Amino acid sequence: MTTQLLDGCGRKIDYLRISVTDRCDLRCIYCMAETMQFLPRQQVLTGEEIERTARLFVSLGVRKIRLTGGEPLLRPGIVGLCERIAALPGLRELVMTSNGSQLLKLAQPLADAGVKRLNISLDTLDPERFRSITRTSELGRVLRGIDAARKAGSAIKLNTVALHGRNADEVPALVDFAMANGLDISFIEEIPLGGVGRSRDQTYCSSAWVRERIAERYSLIDSAEQSGGPARYVRVSGHPETRIGFISPISEHFCDTCYRVRMTAEGRLLLCLGHEHSLDLRGLLRRYPGEDGPVLDAIRQALQRKPVRHEFGSEDVQVLRSMNASGK
Repeated sequence: MTTQLLDGCGRKIDYLRISVTDRCDLRCIYCMAETMQFLPRQQVLTGEEIERTARLFVSLGVRKIRLTGGEPLLRPGIVGLCERIAALPGLRELVMTSNGSQLLKLAQPLADAGVKRLNISLDTLDPERFRSITRTSELGRVLRGIDAARKAGSAIKLNTVALHGRNADEVPALVDFAMANGLDISFIEEIPLGGVGRSRDQTYCSSAWVRERIAERYSLIDSAEQSGGPARYVRVSGHPETRIGFISPISEHFCDTCYRVRMTAEGRLLLCLGHEHSLDLRGLLRRYPGEDGPVLDAIRQALQRKPVRHEFGSEDVQVLRSMNASGK
C-alpha cells in the first residue's frame, strides 16, 4: 500500500523544504535586516538530525525534498549531506535553492551528489543594483556560478523578486537573459515576513504587472505545466526552451493546492509559511534518538492542524519570523 501523508484538509503532503542553516553571505533587502543575529550553532539541527528527518518524511510519502537556507552551501559538509539524502529509497527528487555565490566551486560536486535542480536567485543584471539589493557581494560571482551549474548539467531556474523602485524595470532584460541561456525564470511577489527596515507597500509588485510588462514584448502562451512548486507558468512563442513562472502569494494565493511543509534550521516544522503553527521536531528527535514511532505520530497529528490558507497582505507583517529563518 502506498504511504500518503494527508493534512486536515485532505491535501496530500509530498514535498518537504529543509533549511540547513539560517546563515547567509548576502543581506538581501526583502529577506532580512542589514544587521542580523543568527542562531547559535548548538540550536541548529545536526547533519544526522537533518538526514533522519528526511528519511522519516520519505517513509511517510514525501517524494521531493528541497534544501534551503539562509544559503545552504555555507553549511559545512553540505555535499555529503546531499549525497546521503539523494540516496534515500523512495525519494524522487532532491533540489536546492541557492543565491549562487558558492556555485563556482560546488556546482559539479552537487550534481555528482544527486542534486537534480537548482533555483538560483537573480534580481538584477546591473552590478551596482546587485550590490544595493544584496548589500554585499558581486554580480559577476553569481553569474559565474550560474555558468558553472549549467556546465555541470544541472537543471536551473532563476528566481527574481520584483520590486518597484529597485528592479521592476529590468523584468524584460531578465527574461531576455533567461531565454538567451536556455533557463527558466520565476518572478516572485515579495512576502511580508519579518521586519526588513522599510515599508513594503511602496515596492510591492504584483505578478499581473510583471506579466503585462513581459507581454508588451513577447507573445505569451499559458501552460498547465507544474514543477512541484507554487509557480504558474507561461511559455514565450518561439522560445520553447524557457518557462516563465509567476509566484503570487499576495495577489493570487495557491493555498488550496499547497502540499508543502517546511522545517527551519532550528528544527521547527512549519505547517504554513504565513502562520506560526509549528511542531518542535528538534525536541522530538532528541527525546527519541532511537525510536521513530513517536516522531512519526507527532508529524501525522501536526499535519491535521495545517491552516487552510495564509492571510498575507502587501503592507502589514503578520509573521515576525524573517525569510532566512523560515527557509527560502
